[in-house]
Amino acid sequence: MQILSNIKYSIIYFVLLLLAANNALAGEGGLTKDIINRSRDAYKLDASTRASYNAITNNDIRELALNRDIVRNHNELFSHKIKTKGVVDQKSSGRCWAFGWLNTMRPMVIEKYDLDDFEFSQNYLVFWDKMEKANRFLEYIIEFRERDLEDRELVGVLKSPFSDGGYWRYAVNLIKKYGLVPKEIMPETNSSENTQLMNRVISKKLRMDAAQIRKMTQDGVSVNELRKFKEDKLVEVYRLLGMNIGEPPTEFEWRYEKDDSTLSEIEVYTPLSFYKDFVDPELDDFVCIYNNPTREYGEHYKSFMSRSFYDGDDLDHVNVEIERLKEIAKASILDNQPLYFSSDVGKDQNSDLGIMAENLYDYSSLFGVDLDMPKEDMALYRHSSSNHGMSLIGVDIVENKTIKWLVENSWGDDKKKNGRWTMYDSWFDNYVYYVIAREKYVPKDILKLFDKEPIVIPPWDPIASFAR
Repeated sequence: MQILSNIKYSIIYFVLLLLAANNALAGEGGLTKDIINRSRDAYKLDASTRASYNAITNNDIRELALNRDIVRNHNELFSHKIKTKGVVDQKSSGRCWAFGWLNTMRPMVIEKYDLDDFEFSQNYLVFWDKMEKANRFLEYIIEFRERDLEDRELVGVLKSPFSDGGYWRYAVNLIKKYGLVPKEIMPETNSSENTQLMNRVISKKLRMDAAQIRKMTQDGVSVNELRKFKEDKLVEVYRLLGMNIGEPPTEFEWRYEKDDSTLSEIEVYTPLSFYKDFVDPELDDFVCIYNNPTREYGEHYKSFMSRSFYDGDDLDHVNVEIERLKEIAKASILDNQPLYFSSDVGKDQNSDLGIMAENLYDYSSLFGVDLDMPKEDMALYRHSSSNHGMSLIGVDIVENKTIKWLVENSWGDDKKKNGRWTMYDSWFDNYVYYVIAREKYVPKDILKLFDKEPIVIPPWDPIASFAR
């Protein structure tokens, strides 16, 4: 009996050891007392740290970290500026791509017709962008109708059915299909300037339609019937858009006032005839030149599922070193051709001063922690990506060295006079991701890259957010 008892207790002891070992393994990687004690010991409130602690806990961190050397040496002188007039404001919306692209066309129209000021209707363009996006969403739902709801591509579609975001190619395709109108023909509304609630309502409606399409699929409904259902739902989207941002005109009368106060004759236009007769830019000779340090340079890439027209093409670009982007940008600006570009505008910028400069906020010195991170890592680890489109309209070159760039933004002039920003060259290096240039400003060796079979980038690629 004693032997059996000893065996019994040995088994219990062994089981307890196994449980303890498993618990120890399960607990690995936790925040231990040792780490906490080491952290406490390292955090010594000496005189310098206490002064920083007092300042940080009682003030705006950005004000404390603002690099006074950059501000003190800042100036708004540029060796070459493209003449522009007026300032645009996208208000509380994500329509920068439409504002930015139309800003590159606006100076040419003003100069060509000797206007005091002029602005295209961004609202008109965005109305049709919203319709195309609604159609794209419902078509993807039909295409993916039998996929699991946790399918990665389907999740991406459902996550953003009706966003404001876009890309220069969206604007080009919309203009070619739907034309343009002056701003006064289709002005802004409260919903166009504040899109969040409108987007939320229509997104809910589209997701309801998506759920119905999948239920119809389970019931054996054909694709032709699903498309008829889709068409009915697009009629409802048109109604919602019309009630929020107005209905786009099919024809309109318009005349303009020249800089010398003389008036033109009244003309009747359709949006397409206005674009072709009044604007008439060449829109097919622009290309996207990217600086994506996470992928190989000298290659042609295409971003899967990035198109805004379901029946259109996905977006493509070639990838080159940042200095090549700057060469192209300078060539365009020096020839008085504004340039659309996209960047991560959330980093190292001050809207009161109108400055974009690397280390404009010296957080490393303020906190005593190294916060430098290369562009490649910022992209790979989702700290930085392209999120805002603007127009380059000037450059400052001193003794063959580029110092800074002049930017036309679409945030109005509440903060900075005339909506013009100064972007320093090192900020360009770190936070500019692509430029859109006419082919004549792009070196031949780069243009030849577009002839290569494109490498397809998945929608979840860290840089693919440029199309969102």
